[in-house]
Amino acid sequence: MRGDLLTKMRKLVKGLAKPTPAWLKAMEEAPPVKFPCTDGKVKQIVMPEDVYVKKFFKKHPDSLYHDAVKISSFDPPPARVFAWRVLELREHGVSEEEAMALADMEYQAEKKAKKKAYTELKQISRLQGKRPPPNPHPKVPSKRSKPRRKICSVDRFLQPEDT
Repeated sequence: MRGDLLTKMRKLVKGLAKPTPAWLKAMEEAPPVKFPCTDGKVKQIVMPEDVYVKKFFKKHPDSLYHDAVKISSFDPPPARVFAWRVLELREHGVSEEEAMALADMEYQAEKKAKKKAYTELKQISRLQGKRPPPNPHPKVPSKRSKPRRKICSVDRFLQPEDT
């Protein structure tokens, strides 16, 4: 049988397969809410800043590794900060090109300040004789794959030649 609980129970009672339950009359008077059926397609969630995030990654492909979802982190990724800043400047009447240039300049300055702070921290830790902290700005892994190493030699499977 197809349908919801109310329809199924009506058919069972009408066909004398089950006795009429006490809740059927109350449910017929106030039937449950029917939700519209979906077509099975999931709509993509689009945020207003997504356009600027894509432009940021085109301009700065080396910062793609920052955009990983970090559940324990409270800091948003740099691409989102850039996009939010562009949207904020656009609300104040700045043109899109100028807003992107200004947000990019702020991003570059912040990145440079973080690198400078890290180099100073490394120098201080070396002077104190301690190990330097891990690099917060690691190099981006290259897209080239490493050459694969042979697991086993093919030579040992060949038959020895008769001499």
